[in-house]
Amino acid sequence: MNVHSERKLEERNIPGMNRRERFGEVQHAEKVGATIKRIITYFVHEKTMVICMLAVVIFGTLCGVYAPSLQSNAIDIIAGTKTGSLSLTLIFMLGTYLLYSGSQLLQGLFSAKLSQRIVRQMREELFGKIVDLPVCYLDTHSHGDVMSRMTNDIENISTTISQSLPSLFSGVLTIIGTMSIMLWYCWQLAFLSCVTVVLTVFATKVLSGKVRRFSRKRQMLLGQLNGTAEEMISGYHTVVAYNHQDITTESFCQTADSLTKAGIKTDIFSGVMGPVMNCIGNIGFVLIAAFGGYFSVHGMISVGVISAFIVYAKQFSRPINEIAQIYGQFQTAIAGAERVFMVLDEKNEDKTGEKLDETENMTVTFQNVQFSYVPEHPVIHDFTLKVPSGKKVALVGATGSGKTTIVNLLMRFYDIDKGDIFINRQNLRAISRDSLRRNVAIVLQDTVLFSDTIRNNLKYGNEDAADIQIQKAMEMSRCEDMLQKLPQGYDTLLTGAGENISQGQRQLLAIARAFVADPRILILDEATSNVDTRTEKAIQDAMQLIMKNRTSIVIAHRLSTIRDSDLIVVMDHGEIVESGSHDELLDKKGKYYELYMTQYAGFAI
Repeated sequence: MNVHSERKLEERNIPGMNRRERFGEVQHAEKVGATIKRIITYFVHEKTMVICMLAVVIFGTLCGVYAPSLQSNAIDIIAGTKTGSLSLTLIFMLGTYLLYSGSQLLQGLFSAKLSQRIVRQMREELFGKIVDLPVCYLDTHSHGDVMSRMTNDIENISTTISQSLPSLFSGVLTIIGTMSIMLWYCWQLAFLSCVTVVLTVFATKVLSGKVRRFSRKRQMLLGQLNGTAEEMISGYHTVVAYNHQDITTESFCQTADSLTKAGIKTDIFSGVMGPVMNCIGNIGFVLIAAFGGYFSVHGMISVGVISAFIVYAKQFSRPINEIAQIYGQFQTAIAGAERVFMVLDEKNEDKTGEKLDETENMTVTFQNVQFSYVPEHPVIHDFTLKVPSGKKVALVGATGSGKTTIVNLLMRFYDIDKGDIFINRQNLRAISRDSLRRNVAIVLQDTVLFSDTIRNNLKYGNEDAADIQIQKAMEMSRCEDMLQKLPQGYDTLLTGAGENISQGQRQLLAIARAFVADPRILILDEATSNVDTRTEKAIQDAMQLIMKNRTSIVIAHRLSTIRDSDLIVVMDHGEIVESGSHDELLDKKGKYYELYMTQYAGFAI
């Protein structure tokens, strides 16, 4: 069990804490206005690209609005109600439409570049935020949901900027320009066209609320679905070993069904906007055709103006329809941006504080420490312990007794509620987390390696380590034989976080990494429970070397690995119930004796 898994088990047993609270699924109030304002700040940083895109949109809109006027002139020239050169008018009309098409092309290019630049900035901010979040945040939030914010939510924003935003700009400008020309030609027909606007606004208001609600629900469920899939894939061996395929599939399908329903409803209400707007547009077209014919008969307007009005009526309704159709995309993007900003607004891990005095001798003292993950439900009670410099102290006890929590507190993954922790005479609260962690190394039961070369994995705790340090660390951790069998030695690439080497080899590399880090304080989880006897002996020998003359805290599950400890501390329900050497504790025949006899004497107490 690693330094977080036991903590999570302790938290699950805390009364009064439901699943929604543990995984951070509490609903938040919608802040659409604030979210939009915050998105605009990203556009300010790309103002040159925004100005270029707006210039192209404005130019294209002017061409689109001017072209029907040329068509009207051409028809009036043919009808004989207006004088002028028909061929020249047609050439101008062709040139205008060509310029309009070219502006559409440039608009697509500028919007694509703008979206990618903004999304890159958001991704960098979000990733930088995640690496600075407190450990407790990732402990209490689904990893799949956090990943979904990095991928799906930001991708929705990218799609909206590249596809929908230019349509919105050009649509608004087209509506303004078209209405201006229509008022200039015939204000009576222009006001009749406004009837469609009133109907459009009413329909949009009715449908938009439903789109927003189901869009937010869909994004939340998508995060849950990713979290379920991530847990199943990472724990696939456990799922198969316990024949939980059907149960896992059922749970996944339930979330997927809910996501499907929310997605269908979102798409229905988003999709229905288009047909509704088309229907309203057709009503407006009929009104303009009927009244335009009446006005033409009575000499109020020419045939060319009627032709232009028919084009303008379509041109006027088209952007309204487009805006209605992309409204759902905007709702999805705003919901995604809100989820991204929720992470960005989380409080960073506090890294302020004084530097830890880096001396050879480091004594760790816990003094009346009390801690709770959830208020009023303490998991550590009045914990007092001294770990002398250069000594090995083992923490033993049943799962959930608080051993890993002590390590979390020493690493300042969490801050204590009461009491004090000292390293020599420095209070842990006053020491910066960066300075503290540079002097502490951890070797876990569940080894964490990265998809990189062996050399870079070994240098993870000490980037300035020289090759001679790395070679010495590999020799002391009994990794030489393994290295000789690898195809490229130190430059061998570990794939899948070390899946191309055995569990024992991963453990030995973790110990070598701790050697390279050269810590003053060493924390060891049970590192041999997943390996065979021969590999266990090699790992134990390497562990003895790395612990020599270092202040060491060992979380022990196999009592055979800590018999030679200078001090063994037995914990139960967050308290120290016994302490002493191996022989002393066996003579007491207390809790440690029960644990020892249960493991090695062949019977349960």
